[in-house]
Order: sequence, then structure tokens, then C-alpha cells
Amino acid sequence: MVTEEDVRAAVGAHTVPGLLRRNADEHGGLPALTGADGSTWTWRELHERVLAAANGLRALGLRRGERMLIGMASRPEHWVVDLAAVELGAIPCTTYATLSPEQIRQVAVHSGASVVVLEGPAELARWELALAAMPALKGVVVVDDADGTHTSYARLLEAGPGEPAEAEAAQDDPVAMIYTSGTTGDPKGVVLSHLNVLYQCALQELVQPVPAHPRTVAYLPLAHIAERVLGIYLPLYAAGHVTICNDSTRLLATLTAVRPQAFFGVPRVWEKFAAGLQHALSGLEGGARDAVGRARELAAEAYRIRATGAPLPDELAGALQQADQAVLRPLRERIGLAEAVRLGSGAAPVPAEVLEFFGSLGMTIMEVWGLSETTGAATSTFTDRYQAGTVGLPMPGMELRLAEDGEVLVRGPLVFPGYLQQDGRIEPVVDAGGWLATGDIGRFGEDGLLRIVDRKKEMIITSSGKNIAPSAVESLLRAHPLIGYAVVVGDRRPYLTALLMLDEEAAPAWAAAQGLASVELKELAAEPRVLQEVTAAVERANAALSRPEQVKAFRVLDHAWSPASGELTPSLKLRRRVIERRYAEVIEELYAEGS
Repeated sequence: MVTEEDVRAAVGAHTVPGLLRRNADEHGGLPALTGADGSTWTWRELHERVLAAANGLRALGLRRGERMLIGMASRPEHWVVDLAAVELGAIPCTTYATLSPEQIRQVAVHSGASVVVLEGPAELARWELALAAMPALKGVVVVDDADGTHTSYARLLEAGPGEPAEAEAAQDDPVAMIYTSGTTGDPKGVVLSHLNVLYQCALQELVQPVPAHPRTVAYLPLAHIAERVLGIYLPLYAAGHVTICNDSTRLLATLTAVRPQAFFGVPRVWEKFAAGLQHALSGLEGGARDAVGRARELAAEAYRIRATGAPLPDELAGALQQADQAVLRPLRERIGLAEAVRLGSGAAPVPAEVLEFFGSLGMTIMEVWGLSETTGAATSTFTDRYQAGTVGLPMPGMELRLAEDGEVLVRGPLVFPGYLQQDGRIEPVVDAGGWLATGDIGRFGEDGLLRIVDRKKEMIITSSGKNIAPSAVESLLRAHPLIGYAVVVGDRRPYLTALLMLDEEAAPAWAAAQGLASVELKELAAEPRVLQEVTAAVERANAALSRPEQVKAFRVLDHAWSPASGELTPSLKLRRRVIERRYAEVIEELYAEGS
């Protein structure tokens, strides 16, 4: 069993710049970073570019403790400037690409950043309002097509590596800042330390080891805590090889090409993969269908046994090994995850049916829970202790307790130093005992595993006084592959209603299989056979719920939601306030119809 002492020993005296130097010295010829264009840099080449960029940023005036904002897609230059800022003791912060110009201005002003790095002319246009409002701004770097007004990326690097940093980083020094995506309020600047991120890295490596120098794929925005840890710091810690996928439509192709040994999928990714595989399995016939069915039954039985920590019976283990090699591994190859030994999910609940489906393919997906403020995962299920619907146990070194109202409180080495204040201070938010109030409502089951009920600010209290967690209801609704997103409404109302969005990929595929002429979402939302299927899905969800939790009326929307349209955060969480405001008329119609 991994202990806090084990993790702290593994972290040692490391810092992020120290690990980069170590990798250049000890693993210099190994691949470090592959861009979307297929070009690969070794650890030695990456280190050289980082030192050159640090020299250029120093010339622009970036100094220790100052903030640097990055408005750029995931590409190798992003890694370079981020690590270069850390080399100088500055605090890099990546902004979400979906922010509006006004939101960019708010973040820019609040951060007090002295340097901004932007990708190209499109970003310059979006940042025009922000740049004009930044009194501490010393310089702007433009990676593509700089017009001479600002510093080009090429010019930033042209002087080559300079003098070492003025002072060696300490583990308690800031290493990055993340602006929370703001599902319920204004974003806050979460400042993380070297110890925070490296403790998380050591945890991952000790709790669920992967082969040396692992291959991984970075596809989430670097403004997201998960990708910042998994895409930057963990590869540094493990001297791994990251392949960048900056186009979500290319994720499956990238995974099948890279065949990563570890993969973290947000729930929507796992749901889409499950829908695609289920569609492929539905087309099997005869002996192939029977073979897959038998293999999945063996894997599902093993999945249930392993959840309790019990060993597999020898007969089952032998049969499963044969079935896995012959049948299940080729299925996992279809999504590029046949060699992945560390699989995770977080940011929102994954429907139990999805986890169990992958369990029947020989894949155990560990669910984690945490916040940007806890450097990502503060709890996790484990390969010998898991149950669908739970987020497991505290990570080694982390402590949890519940407040009187059920709010989850957490403390330990992953808890962040504090929020950035507009005057540059970092203000801690833990109480006198070191406990951080997370804003999540939870409960412990008899098995000791934590269940997250919902966000404290998102709990629904019906007009009869019943407290309802909307995410639990929404998870059951989303279990059907036709339903991409579900939003349950009912605060201060007599019953629950729901807004449903069809899945952009599964719905057209389902319609085509049914022989429907149209596969466009707008038409499908009014198609009687689709509505009949969705109605059946709602009825199945209701059958698993108590009467106050059941959805009495719903509307299938005829368009998609996205971060760009405002209903979702950049990390694909629901913006409930935006949705309820935008669809207020539809919601009133649902209650009028039911009255």
C-alpha cells in the first residue's frame, strides 16, 4: 500500500526545471514531444528551446513572481514558453480558447500579467481589448505571422540559451496558475506550487505504475488541470513521450497511431467510445458475435470480482487470458487502448453502464475526483477497490471529512497555496485546521467509498422541500447513447423537467440504422421514432429513481451545445445558469404543459 512517506520520498527535492535538466542530461536522446504535424523533439532539444525562450522572455522583462498569459492551442511552442516562464520563476497561465473578448479582458486585468504569448493574428484580434487594458504589460509574443509590432516566436529564441535563472526554484514556489472555468460564478486564479504538481505525479506513478518512459496523448486544453498535470508535469516526471492532438475529431486516429500506455478520458470521451464500439458490436453475426459475447461475460465476471479486492479463481483467470488475447484485445485496439494500463476519468460522473461496458472489454477505468484547487485528483478508485458511481478513497496523504451539510472538506499536500488577488498576493482559503471547503456535497457508503452527490450551489430544492442532486438524475438519462447532454430543472418547482440534447455522433448513426432518411439533429429532434426511443430512455431512468426525483416532462432540443455557444464550459461541464436563462421560455412551457 502506497503511503504519504512513499510519495514524498519519490518527489524528493525535485522541481519542474530540475526535472527538465535531468531529462536532458540522462534521457536526452529519448523522444519528449511530438506535434500534430508529426515532428518530434527529444528531451535535449526541448530543453535547449526552453532555455532559449527563457532568455528571450527575460529580455522582454519577465521576472520572478510575475504572471504570463498564454493564448495558444496545444502545440510544441506552448510547452516551450510555459516551461520557459517557470525557468525564470514566473507563473504561466493558459487561457481557454472559448473565452469571449470581454472574458479575456477580465482575466487579463485580474492577472496583472506582464507578458502575453499569442498564437497568431486571430488571437491578437480577440485580445485587442485585453491588451489595451493591461497597465503592467511589458511585451507580447506572437508565434505565427507576427507583424513587426510585437515580438515573434523566432525572435524570442534567436539569442539562444542565456544565463541560469536568478535563483533556483523552491518546491513551495508557484509553478502555474489556472483560471477555473466558472460553472456557477466568476473564474478565480488558482495558483499551484511545484510540490502540488510533483506530488500528484509521484502519486500517479506509485499508485498505478506504467512502463518506463510511457507514451501518452495530450488532447485536452492546457488550461484544464488534468492536461496540465498529465500533459506537462507527469511526462517531465516520468521522462515520457507526449503526442499532441489539438483537434478533437482526430483523437481516435491519434490514439490508434500512438497506442498510449496511459489515458485519461473525460466522461463524454468514454461515452462516445462506448457508443462507437457498441454500434460495431451490434453488427456482428454468428460465431463472431457468440465469441465476443462469451469473452465479455468472462471479463464482466472478473470486473465484478476485482472490485472487491478478491483474487480471480484460477479457472476464470486462465479462460479470461485466452479470451482476452483472441477477442477482447482486438476490440480495445479499435480505440488505440490495448496497451493502456492506466485508465482514468474525472470532471463529471461517468454512467455506471459505460464503466461496466468497458469492464466487459477488460478495461478498468479509475474514477477520480478533485478540483483545480486540489491539483486534480484528490480521491480515486483503485484497481482492487472500485464501484461504479463512487470516486473512491483519498489519495495517499490526503484527508477527507464531511461538514454538517455534507460538503466535502479536504486537506493535504495537493491543496493549492491560494487564489491570486488583483494586487498580486496569493490568498490562502483553507481554515485554521488546513481544511479546504470544496463546494461539493458527498457521502460515504458502507464500503467507505466516497460518492459525490452534487455541487452545493447546484442542488435542487423542490417546492415541497425535497433536496435533489441533478447530476445523479442526469447521469441516468445520459446512459442511453442517443442522449448527449441532459439538464434537469426543478428548483422551487413542484417536479422535475429536463432539457435533452441528442448526441451529435450516436443519434445520426442510430437514425441511419433505423432507415431514417434524415440524420440531421434538427430533424431528428422531431422524428417520432427518436422521440419514442428517448421517451423510453426517460422512463427507464425514472424507474431507478424515487418519485420526487423522476422527470415528469422533457424537451429534445434541435441543436448542439458547445463551449463556443456558451452552454458548456471549456472542460465540457454544464453552465446551468446560462442554460436555464437561455431556455427560460422552453422551461416555462414544460411546466405549463404539466399543470
